[in-house]
Amino acid sequence: MAMFDPATTALVVVDMQRDFCHPDGALYAPGSETAIEPCADLAHAAHDAGARVVYTRDVHPPDQFDGTHSYDEFDRWGEHVLEGSWGAELCDDLPVEDGDHVVEKHTYDAFHETELDGWLSARGIDTLLICGTLANVCVLHTAASAGLRDYRVVLAEDAIGAIEEEHHEYATDHVEWLVGERTTTDEVAFA
Repeated sequence: MAMFDPATTALVVVDMQRDFCHPDGALYAPGSETAIEPCADLAHAAHDAGARVVYTRDVHPPDQFDGTHSYDEFDRWGEHVLEGSWGAELCDDLPVEDGDHVVEKHTYDAFHETELDGWLSARGIDTLLICGTLANVCVLHTAASAGLRDYRVVLAEDAIGAIEEEHHEYATDHVEWLVGERTTTDEVAFA
């Protein structure tokens, strides 16, 4: 079992949004849709235990990448999760509660130019259980950034979506090798 203290642990649900998880989404991947239920199960378990739950939302203003040099998500992926759009909203099946924290981010990394680190630190959180999508993009960059900030990073690998299985394997292997650990949802226990 992977034991988590609810007083010092936050579940971070990365980018489980309609554009990634719904068949009508701009960047739909079946692996992302498959991750909805295990992410929801983890959120229910965290809520029941009194642990903090953080949802990240990738959100892009339409002109965000105008004039950029190498970092242009619209060039790479096409327009997605546009500010104010249906696709930028969290999936309907996620148990978002009033006390949960929602972080809007504008890059792959949920810590980059957001309030996330300060919010976690102010609440005494030192362990992050991470799930969501996409494994080798936002999950990987958020996990690596958390590790560099000295959080204990644990990936719930069966609650992480990917476009290709090899992307999932690469990202979870890389995080475990470099900055964290991994577990499965049935091994997670809050105590």
